[in-house]
Parts: sequence; C-alpha cells; structure tokens
Amino acid sequence: MIATELKIIPFKDKIKTPLTKTKITVLQINLGKKCNLACHHCHVEASPKRTEELTPEICQQLIEIINRFPQIETVDLTGGAPEMNYGFKPLVEASKKAGKNVIVRSNLTVFFEPEYKELPLYFAQNQVRVIASLPCYLEDNVDKQRGAGVYNQSIQAIQKLNDLGYGKNPELILDLVYNPPIPRNDKFALTPPQKLLEIDYKKYLFDKFKIEFNNLFTITNLPIGRIKNYLEYANLYTPYLQFLENHHNSEILSNLMCRNQLSIDYLGNIYDCDFNQMENLNSTTKTGKKLTVTHLLEAGKLDIINTIKTANYCYGCTAGSGSSCGGALV
Repeated sequence: MIATELKIIPFKDKIKTPLTKTKITVLQINLGKKCNLACHHCHVEASPKRTEELTPEICQQLIEIINRFPQIETVDLTGGAPEMNYGFKPLVEASKKAGKNVIVRSNLTVFFEPEYKELPLYFAQNQVRVIASLPCYLEDNVDKQRGAGVYNQSIQAIQKLNDLGYGKNPELILDLVYNPPIPRNDKFALTPPQKLLEIDYKKYLFDKFKIEFNNLFTITNLPIGRIKNYLEYANLYTPYLQFLENHHNSEILSNLMCRNQLSIDYLGNIYDCDFNQMENLNSTTKTGKKLTVTHLLEAGKLDIINTIKTANYCYGCTAGSGSSCGGALV
C-alpha cells in the first residue's frame, strides 16, 4: 500500500469526546529559539542561527502571572536552549521566590559555552530541577541525532551536576530524556518500556562513568518540526501517523499533559501544549482571537480554556504507553 492510499482517522473523531482542561498547575514557557545545537529531532527547529526570544515586556507579564496565581505549582522553562534566551534567570528567581517548582530543559552542552559555565552551580543554588536530553546511553546514537561530540560533552556536564549533588541530594533532581531515532523506513517502533530502559541507562552510565540520575523519561517523536520535514521528504509522514493511530491507547487521555498546563511562547501567545505551539495551533478566546498572557491578567484567572485543541499529531502522545514532557503516561 502506498502512502497516498492510507487513511488517517482524525484524532478528534477517534477520541469522540473533546478533551477538556482541568485546573491549571503547570506553566511551560518557551523562552525562544536560540540554541547552541541544531538537533535532527528538534521539533522547535532551534539552532545557533535563530534569534527569536522573549522580550522584557512579556517576561514582566509572566513574572506577574507567577506571582499572582498560587495554583501554579511548576514553572517549566524550555527553548531552544532556555538558558541562552532573555528572561531565563529572572523567571527562575521569580518562580523560586514565589515558592514554585522550577524545571529547566537543558541540552547540557550549553555548559561549555563561555558565557554559561556557571550554570551548573546556579542550578544547584536555586534547586532547579534539570531535565536533560540524552536520547541514548550509547555515544554513536547520540552523536547521530545531536551532532559530533555532543555525547562526550553531555557526559561531562552530567558529571559536573553529580559533583554538585544532582542525582544524589533529594532536593537536586536530575532527569534524563530518551527519544528514539528518527524513522528512516517504515519499520516503526514505539518507545521501549520506560522503567526497563531506565534500568539499562542507570547501569551503563554508572558502570562506565559513575553517573547517577533520578528518572528516565521516554518521549515519542511527534511528526512536527524537523521530524515532520524529514518524514515528508522520505514519504513516511502518513505511514508514521497511521502507525501512531494504530497504537492509540484511550486509557492515556485522562493523563495528557495538555490538560493541566498552559504553554506560552516568547511572544506571550498561549497554547495547550508545546507541540501545538510549534504547529501554531493557538488557544483562542470565545470570539476566536489568539489567547495571550494579557488576557490572563485581564481576566484575573488561569482557567479560561475549556476545550483543548487537537490535531492528528496528538496520536504521538497517546500511542502505546503514551508520551509527555514527563515521559510515559501509563
């Protein structure tokens, strides 16, 4: 069967009942697209050539939101390399002062850029939870996805964090993220069982490098960003979507990350999740206008979205054991 003959059941028809928001407890902020890497699997399409980043005005509005709404439990900072974009430290410090948990999604190699060598100590001093990309525990697989030399720098970066107590001190959490290689043919596979793969990661990294970390998160490659571009080029986009649809697990729907979070871009626009953000699927007001942080401040509440916007790439979050920014969902 050729790709043009494949039929995908629209995600909204598959789930039948629209997804709805629960109480918002997570604010995920994409600070911009500047990054020191240009990874093949990056759905953000970040790179050293990108210049888009948070503005002082939006940063101040976000700090006001963090201070005003005690229901926010976690502020999740992503990018690009979030550390390289405007507003990173002000948002960390405002969030910690307001008693929030703070996550930074780090590529680890940023520690070796001259301006950012102090980051590991800064993270430890502010008890920032580090969620770091390490898409495999083997060097060859990592360098193929993220660039030559990235694996060795990542190992050294984790060792720096370990030396500061990360992965050992219960207040200094270090999690690693696995994502599979980009599909090169139609022999698709789901991510391995998260807990079993975590055992393999921990054994290999400790035996070889004395590395310790807390949790491994497995994340499915969604067909957006650079992955979508490649899949379309290789005539694999529709077959991959159908593979994800065929492995849809309805038990996951109640656990989806889009239900209790708001995703905010560097312009202050609001989305249900980071994936919708990258596909420009904005959350909207009742009149159809793009929802922004200004609307939240004017409304005086965070819980103003009822129905979550979905698309066919949402099958990536519901396939198999599920996928989210916090790993598997069942």
